[in-house]
Amino acid sequence: MSLSIVNAAVFDGESAELVEGPVHIEDGRIVAVGGGFDAERVIDARGRTVLPGLIDAHCHAYGTSLDLLGIESSPLSYIALLGARRLRAALYRGFTTVRDVAGGDAGLARAISEGLIESPRYLYTGAALSQTGGHGDPRGVDMDVCGCHSNMTEVVDGVDAVRLAVRDRFRRGAHAIKMMTSGGVMSLTDPIRIPQYSAEEIRVATDEAARRGSYVAAHAYSPEAIRHSVRNGVRSIEHGNLLDAETAALMAEHGAFLVPTLATYDAMARRGREVGLAPVSAEKNLEVLDAGAEAVALARAAGVRVGFGTDLMGALEDEQLQGIRLQVEIDGPFLALQSMTSVNADLLGRPDLGRVRPGCAADLLIVDGDPFTDPAVLWKGARTVVRAGAPLGD
Repeated sequence: MSLSIVNAAVFDGESAELVEGPVHIEDGRIVAVGGGFDAERVIDARGRTVLPGLIDAHCHAYGTSLDLLGIESSPLSYIALLGARRLRAALYRGFTTVRDVAGGDAGLARAISEGLIESPRYLYTGAALSQTGGHGDPRGVDMDVCGCHSNMTEVVDGVDAVRLAVRDRFRRGAHAIKMMTSGGVMSLTDPIRIPQYSAEEIRVATDEAARRGSYVAAHAYSPEAIRHSVRNGVRSIEHGNLLDAETAALMAEHGAFLVPTLATYDAMARRGREVGLAPVSAEKNLEVLDAGAEAVALARAAGVRVGFGTDLMGALEDEQLQGIRLQVEIDGPFLALQSMTSVNADLLGRPDLGRVRPGCAADLLIVDGDPFTDPAVLWKGARTVVRAGAPLGD
């Protein structure tokens, strides 16, 4: 199908000013911005703005609950069916690509590629790697049980075991590798600041990933954990709330990205009791809640490229658009929109995404009004989502 979106302003994913359309699409790709085109279908978007489809670089399709042990104890068939519903909801909010950094598998990806479910473009890491007693170990101190399915996380210790796990994830179609290199909010037994995994274990994962033309994303909060990760080859720091200026400079030196996940801390602070957040997790959430905005500012000042993610688990998934609001409040609409589009696309190694220009995938979001002057249109009001050149609902 060929499609033209006319009478709209266009944010191309990179420029600080909107440009004039129309946007012309054929066979799922953008063929021109501006000029004439004889399309089979025309959308009149007068008074509206065309954006690249948004990218959530920290999404969890299989994050169906805040009970990590419950997730790992549940059949994958159930988790995947519920995950499919979560992905469809994200697509209709305007997220046309997601990176799942703890979960996903070839079966779900195949169902998406065959059109069995409506979903954003789906890039997955498979189960995240955790050391024993690390952020991805779902057991409490008094639990002698095993959440044996490894739906979201897998406990893997030792250089040889990490090497094998990384190679097997790439065999199974993983986009990248996820490691837990510091404590976390949701895990029950690990202090949030202490680095996890040895340098040798991280380095073997980053070396294996680099040979596959890929990279490692690391869950890390504290400066010491971030430095430990980046010095050993990690490319993408997830969360990073406790970042300091010295560590931000090191990230910039190594070309590492920061993917803040502001939505999840804000949502857990407001709705933790509603969704059954454990007391120890609520206490740790307070430690990182207010630091997230400062981390983004420090990263920007150091020249670190800042992406966008949400990290929402269970019923909190409906806060995804509020993540946009939170990042806009820190960065302003232009930088926040860059983070959600072209910066995230560069992080994923997908220059054909996150931009409105010829040759790029026709994944688009059309919002009412001008998001630069009224950024609330990004998280409120009507929206039209176009994926691979096809408007949703057709």
